[in-house]
Amino acid sequence: MVLSLIDRIEAVAERDHGKVVFVSGDDHDATKWSVLHADARAAAARLQAEGIKPGDHVALLGPTTRSLITAIQAVWLSGACLVTMPLPMRMGALDLFIEQTRQRIRNSDSKLVLIDPELAALVERTEGDPPFLALDQLQGDESAYKRPASDEDSLAVLQFTSGSTSEPKGVMLPHRAICNNLDGAWAAAQIVPDEVIVSWLPLYHDMGLVGLLTIPMSLGCTLVQGAPQDFLARPIRWLQWINRYGGTGTAGPNFSYALAARAMRRTDEQLDLSTMRVWLNGAEPVDPDTFRKFFEAGEKFGLDPAGAFPAFGMAEVCIAGCFPTPGSGMKTDWIDKVALENDRLALEVDPGSESSTELVQLGKPVPGLEVSIVDPLTGEECKDRVVGELRIRGNSLTSGYYRNQEATEELIVDGWLNTGDLAYTVDGELVVCGRIKDVIIVGGRNIYPQDIEKVTGEVAGIRPGNVIAFGTEGRLGAQNIIVVAEARADNLDELQRNVTNVVTDAIGVPPKQVLLVEPGTVPKTSSGKLQRSACRIQFEQGELSPLKG
Repeated sequence: MVLSLIDRIEAVAERDHGKVVFVSGDDHDATKWSVLHADARAAAARLQAEGIKPGDHVALLGPTTRSLITAIQAVWLSGACLVTMPLPMRMGALDLFIEQTRQRIRNSDSKLVLIDPELAALVERTEGDPPFLALDQLQGDESAYKRPASDEDSLAVLQFTSGSTSEPKGVMLPHRAICNNLDGAWAAAQIVPDEVIVSWLPLYHDMGLVGLLTIPMSLGCTLVQGAPQDFLARPIRWLQWINRYGGTGTAGPNFSYALAARAMRRTDEQLDLSTMRVWLNGAEPVDPDTFRKFFEAGEKFGLDPAGAFPAFGMAEVCIAGCFPTPGSGMKTDWIDKVALENDRLALEVDPGSESSTELVQLGKPVPGLEVSIVDPLTGEECKDRVVGELRIRGNSLTSGYYRNQEATEELIVDGWLNTGDLAYTVDGELVVCGRIKDVIIVGGRNIYPQDIEKVTGEVAGIRPGNVIAFGTEGRLGAQNIIVVAEARADNLDELQRNVTNVVTDAIGVPPKQVLLVEPGTVPKTSSGKLQRSACRIQFEQGELSPLKG
């Protein structure tokens, strides 16, 4: 079995199968993988001329373009390791973005930085930085390219975690691990060579880079690649691309399905979405109501709910962890909330009954991986429907965190990767409850912040997806519940009362404080995940400014 991305990329080019369609705004540019490969070989020759050798680290910073994807392949063809650099989430956070980018470049020991010309003015090279090379200058003589030896154990990607619970760490992903995970995902999702994958996901994040770009690039099918900013500006574009190219598979986080549902309800276009068989929902907790409403909105466009594909993944296993059976649709588990919070038990109850909550089943481990649920304190394996910490082992685990042996030893113990997620199993299928560090303990109950965030986001005047709940130390060791939410500056007192009421009704405990803040204030990672730990720190240090009416 070939476990080198270089070999697989070359094989796709030789078969001359599949293509990549670059979408920018409403412009489309289709290119065969074989043509892009020739460009990447020339770019790799330029990297080699710049002194890049196998095993070196090359940082890449730029928006989604043909030049960026060519550079990604070129880095691998040169035998180097790709270091992905997130783009700024908000224009108001440019200083922090520049500081974090420079820190990642230096902490990754990058020998060269490939940067989009438009970003070069923001991140100027300073003393101590490696050389910078603009992406539009990454051109060379293809005939001068010297193909390095395949090394399955060398690093292909250094993926910095998004820092949702801690400082970002560099996840080391060797060629062998990535290829094993791609094979597992390919088999579990029943992907075929004629697949048409449609993506707008950022290429600095593992779902976009490994999950949706590298599968077609290294296994040979068609990719329609848009940019995050084009989707966010007009969410209907995602569906237009699927309609135009007969898309069969795509992926996105929960919020993207909410935006797409709203776009479908508003559009007068005639779209055909019947070709789609996989709508993967991951990267953040899957909200069953949001996913269900997406399929309801798309029914008139031929959208099949059997294509719902809620999944679990993480950078530390390359990307794919657990997948459902394709065509099975979304399966959920209705459980007793009191037993979950007090006894860590997922007791099945009638749907919609009093004190019930609905959680999404995320399928079984992809081939090559296995999961185990253990008691976080004793390490003993939990039975079905008993909540514990999720552990994973198999052939696509990270080799550890870059230059962080202590964190690596905490992450991987006796071959098992400790995820930090609370979960349980139902007939072998995974159900994730939340992060261990995020659980709020009140009166002996384990309250999950996403329960609070969900009901708060449904209050009129609150921005859904922009709510964070966390606990702070109160009297006698008890935790106080704090809710931080982005809102509009209308009737703030009434809005705070409404939030307090819905939270109290939902969990039986009133929040100690409801803090309403300006849009763009709630801290998020580069991939859009809520940063609860960062928000708690900002709150405790008085760095969150209340919204003024």
